[in-house]
Amino acid sequence: MKLLETLKIETTNLSLYETALTHTSYANEHHVESYERLEYLGDAVLELIMSDYLYRSSHEEEGTMTKLRSQYVCENALYEYSLRLGLNEALRLGHGEEENGGKYRKTIVADIFESFIGAMYLDQGFPYVKEFIHTHVIPIIENETIDFFDDYKSILQEKVQTDKRSLQYIVIDEEGPAHNKVFTVEVKIDDIVYGRGTAHSKKEAEQEAAKDALRKSVNGINH
Repeated sequence: MKLLETLKIETTNLSLYETALTHTSYANEHHVESYERLEYLGDAVLELIMSDYLYRSSHEEEGTMTKLRSQYVCENALYEYSLRLGLNEALRLGHGEEENGGKYRKTIVADIFESFIGAMYLDQGFPYVKEFIHTHVIPIIENETIDFFDDYKSILQEKVQTDKRSLQYIVIDEEGPAHNKVFTVEVKIDDIVYGRGTAHSKKEAEQEAAKDALRKSVNGINH
């Protein structure tokens, strides 16, 4: 599997990772197991690793650590980790789900991060998973200039409003049936494209476009 090569994961149990990346739509069509059980396991493993990280790296009180942990394992966060690792590109989806943009559906993409962690735990053990999280996920939490738990549109608006510059979100593409569309949106500041986002709703696509703009231009938007 190309994904495992990219992430430098050596395994003798490839089927575990295939299951971790198998959506129920594919499982139903091909009569195989979906990622749901591995997702349940990965959720618990990830929560323990994040709890351990917060306990060892800070002196916060219990309530603060609980709040931070919930942010680090929320759907938005898991979606971000999954995209950064390219897990969505290896998803096995049923024909209909594939056509309707399932590789960018937030719930699915977030779920497979946990199922992938679950598979890794069974395959490699807890110490390996902990090291993997500290290598690939903790740097996102610690070094990210954009807080991906926030409202990106509001942050972008605040950055441009002091200069009274124009800010526009434009839908440049729509795909899929009426009940299950995939939207691609560009965000423009003074008619210059700063970012692009794709999602299953215009609102979410706008948030993704704003996040893209902030990530690419964090030091240049105010100028």
